[in-house]
Amino acid sequence: MENTDPTRNPADDESIDESTLASGEEALSQLMADYEIKLGEMRELVLRERAELDNQRKRLQRDLDQARKFANERLLGELLPVIDNLERALAADKGEQAGLHAGVEMILKQLLGVATSAGLVIIDPLGETFNPEHHQAVSMVEADGQKSNTVVAVFQKGYVLNERLLRPAMVNVAQ
Repeated sequence: MENTDPTRNPADDESIDESTLASGEEALSQLMADYEIKLGEMRELVLRERAELDNQRKRLQRDLDQARKFANERLLGELLPVIDNLERALAADKGEQAGLHAGVEMILKQLLGVATSAGLVIIDPLGETFNPEHHQAVSMVEADGQKSNTVVAVFQKGYVLNERLLRPAMVNVAQ
């Protein structure tokens, strides 16, 4: 819509428009410069955060590798005295059979003590009911005085480690 005021000077409109435009351009360029600074700060922040996440991922991977590498350190440290005792038993005088037998029994008890402290449970099911989850039947045999499905002989003991079957017991089962 056109202004029809007879007292209006068209030159005044141009000066107002030019000064308004100039101040608007200055404000826009200042605002744009502020946003460019903020954008640069945000980019820098994102790069720092990304680098920190990458460093944390690498640190966690290194810690996991170390944990895997030395997971058995405690167990193997406890087995060293058992190895030492086995070496001593083998170095003992061959003529002393009773002492050798007693020494080997002591070493076996020591080894089983270390294994049970690490979470190993022995499955020795002689006389128990056959359990297919923990036992592996080698054969079925006739057994007088035994109930059917009872373990009558153990060929090899089984082992459970922290509630997970490590090896089933190899058994004969009564028919």
